[in-house]
Amino acid sequence: MPAKPPKSLLRKVGRAIADFDMIRDGDRILLGVSGGKDSLCLLHILRHLRSYAPVDFELGVVTVDPEVEGFHPAGLKPYYERLGLPYYYRQQPIMEQAKRHMDGDSFCAYCSRMKRGIMYTTCRERGYNVLALAQHLDDLAESFLMSAFHQGRLGTMKAHYRIDAGDIRVIRPLVYVRETQTAAFAAAASLPVVPDSCPACFSAPTQRAHMKALLAKEEQANHQLFKSLKSTLLPLMSKNKA
Repeated sequence: MPAKPPKSLLRKVGRAIADFDMIRDGDRILLGVSGGKDSLCLLHILRHLRSYAPVDFELGVVTVDPEVEGFHPAGLKPYYERLGLPYYYRQQPIMEQAKRHMDGDSFCAYCSRMKRGIMYTTCRERGYNVLALAQHLDDLAESFLMSAFHQGRLGTMKAHYRIDAGDIRVIRPLVYVRETQTAAFAAAASLPVVPDSCPACFSAPTQRAHMKALLAKEEQANHQLFKSLKSTLLPLMSKNKA
């Protein structure tokens, strides 16, 4: 069984949960887990917090398999079962659907929307009122630059919001966490990370990969970069808080 998450991670996640009122007494939380390092880290953080948090909540796990060649998340089914959590495995040929229906969009964006829809459906079918996703501060910074550079607007992912239908809240407890922290915990705890959790996206350079490289280069010269970015992003990630 993996080691307890380090206090540095628990503090940042705990602070984000408190700042954005993410988890409330009686919540039934479904965590989207791809098998990548970030979602596996969040799984163990939430599993740990469930035992110590001042509020009572339930936790389940869902994986959406887009049936992309080279991506095999099904191999982690026994791992989730050993953790003693309800686990739901959903398959849908999203790549093939994208070839037929995608119009002027990237595969990553199309796949993300489709997977969220499947996770919403699973929440409704199984009685979960909260969907947890594992994007971290680096992801939010990349989204911010993509929004500014390519869409001409100031925006990023929200830390906590209610979907348009009104029945499900979406939370991102890792919004204060750096990717280096999830990577370090995944390595130290020997988490069974699925390599390249989306080979279709990694097969060619993407806007997000370019932004990641741009931020990494800037951080070499400015070690306070992400501290400044966090302050910049706070108003954007908290707009329309649920």
